[in-house]
Amino acid sequence: MANRPLAYVLSERKANLGPMAGKTVIQARPTGRKRIDHRNFCEEVARATTFTGAEIEAVLRLAAEIAKRHVENGDIVEYGDLGTLTPSFQSKLVEKGKAEFNPNIHITKPVVRLSPSRKYFKLSGVSYERVEAPLKKGSTKPTPEPNTGGNGGGSNENE
Repeated sequence: MANRPLAYVLSERKANLGPMAGKTVIQARPTGRKRIDHRNFCEEVARATTFTGAEIEAVLRLAAEIAKRHVENGDIVEYGDLGTLTPSFQSKLVEKGKAEFNPNIHITKPVVRLSPSRKYFKLSGVSYERVEAPLKKGSTKPTPEPNTGGNGGGSNENE
């Protein structure tokens, strides 16, 4: 698969926080993204293996189910290059001496927490391409973009 630049548009807004609070600023925003559905992703992986798309999908689903089962039992699962899966929850505060702590009442919202791998989730070798802002609904003109000069192409040298 050939790499293509990450498309972005420039938008103008008023900064709310930090040293530029209250000033009008220009900010890049990613655009032109498409979603790759799970089935198509599995078919793409299958083309690089001796497995079928359905077999890839079954293995990925099984791996996710087994990992979740381990986390439900309190284990931490190192999920390859993606990162680490750990159990987490919220706990209500109970004043000492006023009430007995009851985990069935005071522990809420148990979840699987993903701690992403920094190495995997850091994009490198990425280039950028400025594109026209998409049309707003009900408009015949594109969203106005600030004039910043230059074409905005090239790669990110400041890593």
